[in-house]
Amino acid sequence: MSTGKRLAGVLLLSTALSFPAAALAQTTGVPAGDDPSTQAAEEQQAEDALGDQPDISVPGGTIVVTGRKVRDVTRSSTQVVSVLSADDIARTGDGDIAGALGRVTGLSVVGDGRVYVRGLGDRYSLAMMNGLPLPSPEPLSRVVPLDIFPTNVIASSLVQKTYSPNFPGEFGGGVINLTTRAVPEESFLKISASMSGDTRTTGRNGLSYYGSDIDWTGFDNGNRDLPSNLVSFIDSGARMEDTSIAVQEGVAAQLFPLNMATVQKVGNLPPNFSGFLTGGTSFDVGDDAVFGVIATVGLKNDWRNRLVTSQQANTDLSELTDDTENFITDQRMLFNALLGLGLDFGEHTVRWTNLYIRDTLKQSSLANTFQYEDEFDVITQNTAWYERQLIDSQLVGEFEFGPLSLDLRGGYARTDREAPYNLTYNYVRTNLDTPTGQYYVANITNQINNVNPVSAAFDDLQEELWYGGIDASYELMPNLTATVGYAYSDTSRYSTRREFTLAVTTDSDMVGSGLDESVLDAVALRRPGDLINGATLAGFDVGLNETSAFPAFDAAMTIHAGYGQLRWLPIDTLTVDVGARYETADQSVALDQSIFVDPVSGATETYNSNDYILPAATITWEASDDLQLRLSASKTIARPQFRELVEQNFYDPENNRQYRGNPYLTDSELFNAEARAEYYLGGGDKISLAGFYKKLDNPIEAIVLSLPGGGRYTTFANVPEAQLYGAEFEAQKAFPLYDLGGWFDAKNFRVAANYTWSKSEIAVSDGDTTLIPGGSTAVSNFVADGDPLTGQSEHVANLQLGLEDEDRLEQFTLILAYASKRVTRRDFQRPEIVEDPGLTVDFVARSEMDFLGQNIQLSFEARNIFGRDNWEYQETGGNRIEVNSYRKGPSFSLGASMEF
Repeated sequence: MSTGKRLAGVLLLSTALSFPAAALAQTTGVPAGDDPSTQAAEEQQAEDALGDQPDISVPGGTIVVTGRKVRDVTRSSTQVVSVLSADDIARTGDGDIAGALGRVTGLSVVGDGRVYVRGLGDRYSLAMMNGLPLPSPEPLSRVVPLDIFPTNVIASSLVQKTYSPNFPGEFGGGVINLTTRAVPEESFLKISASMSGDTRTTGRNGLSYYGSDIDWTGFDNGNRDLPSNLVSFIDSGARMEDTSIAVQEGVAAQLFPLNMATVQKVGNLPPNFSGFLTGGTSFDVGDDAVFGVIATVGLKNDWRNRLVTSQQANTDLSELTDDTENFITDQRMLFNALLGLGLDFGEHTVRWTNLYIRDTLKQSSLANTFQYEDEFDVITQNTAWYERQLIDSQLVGEFEFGPLSLDLRGGYARTDREAPYNLTYNYVRTNLDTPTGQYYVANITNQINNVNPVSAAFDDLQEELWYGGIDASYELMPNLTATVGYAYSDTSRYSTRREFTLAVTTDSDMVGSGLDESVLDAVALRRPGDLINGATLAGFDVGLNETSAFPAFDAAMTIHAGYGQLRWLPIDTLTVDVGARYETADQSVALDQSIFVDPVSGATETYNSNDYILPAATITWEASDDLQLRLSASKTIARPQFRELVEQNFYDPENNRQYRGNPYLTDSELFNAEARAEYYLGGGDKISLAGFYKKLDNPIEAIVLSLPGGGRYTTFANVPEAQLYGAEFEAQKAFPLYDLGGWFDAKNFRVAANYTWSKSEIAVSDGDTTLIPGGSTAVSNFVADGDPLTGQSEHVANLQLGLEDEDRLEQFTLILAYASKRVTRRDFQRPEIVEDPGLTVDFVARSEMDFLGQNIQLSFEARNIFGRDNWEYQETGGNRIEVNSYRKGPSFSLGASMEF
C-alpha cells in the first residue's frame, strides 16, 4: 500500500478536531484563478515544515483543515486544544504520561498522577482513551491516575479545554484523550531499559516486609488470599459480635501472619529499574488494505523513602495536641501490556486495542507520635499492599463514504483494587509509674486515649464499564457539515471493606493501656517490632470487633446521551461550530443488605436521576494568514463520583489520609466562556493569549471532619456557588544556530513557555447550609465568602529551554515548572489546609550512538535538581502546623533503547 494511503489512514483516525467540510482532498478552497499545482506545492511545503501529524482518535468526525493551508492540529481544530505528539512527550523525558501532561499550559499534576486542568481538581477532569471513557482502579480518584500509562504506548495526548457536544457532559476543566499507537509505518522491535534513584532513598536504609517471594513483580503468589477462617465467617453472614469466642479466636489466629506483619530494616535500598519491549509490523492485505499489529510489555520497580511530619493542634493552632513523624518506604511495581490490531482499507480504519495495567504498591511504615495532653508516646507500625488493575478492550471503526463519515466505538473495561492484610499495630508508652509505664505496650484492648487497637483490614473493589457510541457526519453542502451521535455507558461498582480490631479480655487489676507483665512476656508484646501472633494469643479470650459498620456497597450509573452539531463556514476565514447534547443519567449508591443474614441499617442511600441539555458554540476567525481568534461558550456538568458518595472508609497511601463519602451530594452545573488569540509564526512557532471564565453552581469541596473519640477523616460537601476566571499565555519559538558553524551547524535553540493565572472565589451568604455525614451544617463552618476552590493554584508556569539537532537525535532540555499555593482541603472550623508545590527544575538529555553497527538511543534525566520538598500545612495568626510535609531529594536516571 502506498505511503500516501497509509498517511490518509492515520488522518482518518483523528476525529472531531476540526471542520469536516474542508477535507483535504475536496474542499481546501482554492481561490479562483490560483494554480492548483502551485497550491499543492505550497501545502506540501507547509506540511513538511510541521512534520508528521500526531495520531489522534476521538468521536465525531475527521481531522481536516479549516482554512486555505495545511497546518498543525492545534490550529486546524475548531476547539481550543493542546496536543503532545510522541516527539513532544519524548522531549520532556517523562516516563509516564502524567509527567508529560504537566508541561501543558494550564495543567498541573497532583500526587500520584492526578491531572488538574486550570486549577480545577481531578473531579473536573475527564480522561479518555481512543475517544472512549477510562475507568479508574483507584477509588479515591475520579479518573484513572495517568502516571500508570508509560509513554511508550501513547501515540499522542490531546487536551481540549473548550467543550464540544461530541464529548460527555461531565466536562469541567477539560478532557484528556490518549491515543494509543496503531498501525506502524514499518516493522520494528524496540528494547529499552533504565535505572534511576533519588538521594533520599537509593543506597539508604528503608523498611519492608516479606509478603511473598514474587512481590517485586507486583503480583502475589497467593499468600495474600483471604484466610480460610475469615472466608468461612464472611460466608456465614453472621456479625462478629454474634459469634462465639472460639470463632473469633480462629479468625484472629490467621489475621496476622508473620510474613505480612514483620517489618524489617532494609539496608542499601537498590536503584529503581524499568524495562520495556515494544514491537510492531504491518503488511498488505489484498490490493487496498494494510493490517498492522503493535504490542508492548513493560515492568517498572521503584523505591521511595519519606519521613512525613503530621501534626494536630487546637483551633487557632497555638498549641500542639499530637506531633507525628512517620517513616514510610514505598515499593511500587508497575506492569503494563498492550496489544493493538489495526486495519486500513480504502478510506476506512478499524482498530482493536487491548490494554492491561497493574499498579501495585507495597508499603511499610513506622510512626512515632507524642500526645501532649496525656504525655503518651505512641508507635504505629503498618504494613500494606495495594494492587490496582485495569483491563480495557475497545473496538473503533472509522469509515468514510464520500460526504458521509461514520464512527462506531464500543468496549468493555474492568478495574480492580485489592488491599489485603492492611495491618496496623499501635504501641503505647504511658510514661506513668506503673509496671508497664516505661514500656511500649501493644494496645490489644479497646480504644484508649485516642489510640486504636491492633487492626487488620481487607479492601476489595470491582468496577465494570460497558460503553458504546455511534457518530455520523454528513456534508450537507461544501461549507456546512452536520454531525449527530449517540453514546451509552453502564458502570457498576461493588466495594467491600472488612476491618477487625483485637479485643482481648482483661480484668480490673490489669493496667488500662495493656496487659500485665507476665502476660506480656507470654505473648511477646513488650516492644515495637515484636509481633502479635494470633495463634499464640489463642486461649487468652481474644475477641474481635468489626469496625466497618457498612462493609459492602453497590453503586451504578447508566448514561444515555445524544447530540447534534453543525460546522459552518460562511466565508473561508470564519468557522462556526455550534451544537447541543442531551444527557440523562441514573446514579445510585446503596448498602448491600445481603452481606449479613440480618439486614444492615443506618446507611443513607443515594439516588440521583437528572437530565440536561448542554449547548456549546465556538467561533473561529482567521483575521489574517497568521492570526486566529476564537470565542466559545458552553454549559456542562460535574456529577458526584462513587468515592464521594459511599459511606465507607478508604485510606490513600499517597497522602496518608482517611476518606469517607457523603451520600447527600448533588450534581454541579457549570457555565464556561473563553476568548483566545493565536498568532502563528510558521514552522510550529506560535504565540497565544486567552482569557476564560467559569461559573459553578453547587461545586463539591473536600472537607475534614473529626471522628467521635478522636481521629479525622476527609469527606465532601456541596457549597452554593463559585466562579473561576483567569488568563493563559503560551509561546513557542525555535532559533536556528546554523551561523555559528561547527558543532552548531544543524542545531536549533528551542524555547517553549506557558503561564496560567487563575483566580477562584466561592460565594457564601449568611444562613447558607449544606448536608454532610451526620446532618445539616452551616457552610461558614468550613469555608468563607471569597475563599478559593480546592486544588486551584493562582499561578502555574512552565519553561522549556532546549538545544536540538535537526539531522540526528541529540536533545538537551532544561525544564522549569512552577505552581503556587493551593488549598487541598477545608478543615471544619479551622484554617484551610494548603499545599505549596513551588518550583522544580529538571534536565533531560537524549542522544544516539552506534554500537557494533546498531543505533542505540541514550537518555539522562535529572529531576527536582534543587530538591524542592513537599509542603502541606495549616497556618493562621503566625501559627503553623505541618499536615503532610516531607523532604524530597533530587533524582537521576540513565536509560538506553535499541530499535531493530
